[in-house]
Amino acid sequence: MTEDTIFDLASLTKVVATTTSVMQLVEQGHVRLRDPVAKFIPAFGAGGKGAITILQLLTHTSGLPPDLPLETEFTGSDEAIRRAGEMALAAPPGDRFIYSDINFFVLGEIVFRVSGERLDRYVQAHIFEPLQMHDTGFVPADALRSRIAPTERCRPLAWPCGDPNVPFLRGVVHDPTARRMGNVAGHAGLFSTAADLSRFCRMLLNRGMLDGARILSPAAVDRMTVPSTPPGLKDVRGLGWDIDSAESPNRGDLFPVGASFGHTGWTGTSLWLDPRTKSYVIFLSNRVHPDGKGDVAALRGAVATIAAAVVSELTAGR
Repeated sequence: MTEDTIFDLASLTKVVATTTSVMQLVEQGHVRLRDPVAKFIPAFGAGGKGAITILQLLTHTSGLPPDLPLETEFTGSDEAIRRAGEMALAAPPGDRFIYSDINFFVLGEIVFRVSGERLDRYVQAHIFEPLQMHDTGFVPADALRSRIAPTERCRPLAWPCGDPNVPFLRGVVHDPTARRMGNVAGHAGLFSTAADLSRFCRMLLNRGMLDGARILSPAAVDRMTVPSTPPGLKDVRGLGWDIDSAESPNRGDLFPVGASFGHTGWTGTSLWLDPRTKSYVIFLSNRVHPDGKGDVAALRGAVATIAAAVVSELTAGR
């Protein structure tokens, strides 16, 4: 592992790629947070899902289950969207926080239908190229293969992984639903480096701009990073971003609750940002290599706690 190792970001895709794209479309007026999802994907409204909104997808309060059945193989994004439209709700919309990959691959499809650009092309043109994040994207080029951290031994559409007779995934997304969707999905599939993610975090902490490139308006950044789940829910989420939920142990013990935000990724990745001190923690590990059994939950939180303590000492001494 080197400083320029490229990692499978897993669910960091949700915030780095998909949430940023959706918020760009919101601030341009092409999408509204209270719009029903069925406005953009009419078939999605079946089975009592007609009232689910963009906001509920972003906050994981849509009532959709966590994922499509992982034991069932399929091929293509169109098939994934069709299956999402047929899914039964696990809870009434707005009643519960259920972290769901379905929410975000549906959002990725909405980005495509509204902009006319598939998600991978949209983010490259409107986020990563302006930010000079040259090692970030879906489906990395073959020339980058030697720098990509391999994950598990997986057959192309299979889950679980672990077949000793096949090679390690390297530059192919680990998440099975994203693999079945052709490696481009709103919930997983993005690859990046620590240096590129640093530029993304600095853009957010600078309220949407870095080195003259405006990615989001300050209003969009502010709206994205304040509590947006219904009052009374134990799990507090922003738009895409985690604020204080069962998914946020990577915040550690010292970053301020409610005033900072972040996200995790299944492969062992995470981000946490604190606008108050303009600090951020990027944690990139490859816990699923070689057998999917690694655990970095405690380490992520410990690193964030140490970072927050050091930053507070530095800012106190100014």
